[in-house]
Amino acid sequence: MFKTIEKDTNAEIVEKKSKFISNLYYVETIEQAEILIKQANKKYFDSRHNCFAFRIMTENGMMERFSDDGEPAGTAGSPMLNVLTSQNLCNVLIIVTRYFGGILLGTGGLVKAYTVALIEALKNTKVVSKELGEEVQFVINYADLEKMKYYFKKNNIKITNFQYGEKVLVTVEITPLKREQILQNKENFNLIEYKILKSKFITIPINAQDCE
Repeated sequence: MFKTIEKDTNAEIVEKKSKFISNLYYVETIEQAEILIKQANKKYFDSRHNCFAFRIMTENGMMERFSDDGEPAGTAGSPMLNVLTSQNLCNVLIIVTRYFGGILLGTGGLVKAYTVALIEALKNTKVVSKELGEEVQFVINYADLEKMKYYFKKNNIKITNFQYGEKVLVTVEITPLKREQILQNKENFNLIEYKILKSKFITIPINAQDCE
């Protein structure tokens, strides 16, 4: 289980005529992060700097990287990574683009500007918890639909799709534990059958757990 952002977002600040554009992304792999960084370099080709930091949970543990992209060492990527770490955020990429305004900010000013640019982007999204779960499709009779919908709502199980035919196909995002609980009590729902469609990271109610 880990804390991350609910959605991609951005923000913009101006510090002594320099413009800082922050783009904050939810990512699941280092490859995704690298693609977004390349896209930012292409989009903001006329900028002075495109600095980034990310923390991504992998099979080999937490992977962290940052770049000052020409700014003085330790004034851009590292301070942003420190913010992500201090807030226990995982699977997050921050890219801050700077358009130089002609006034030098000094090392302290740069650290502050890049930090504030990230914080402003964080204000435009919510922090959520995610864990590795499943997308599962349950097949039920129409008579049991409201009972199952009530159970899913009560147990914080997200319904993502309904398909109506001879039977009702209900697709949900669910943890393996909660899926097993349903299967162990399938008589209560008159559950006809189910299918695990794929594994995926799912959003769950935020709580006190940090990254693991």
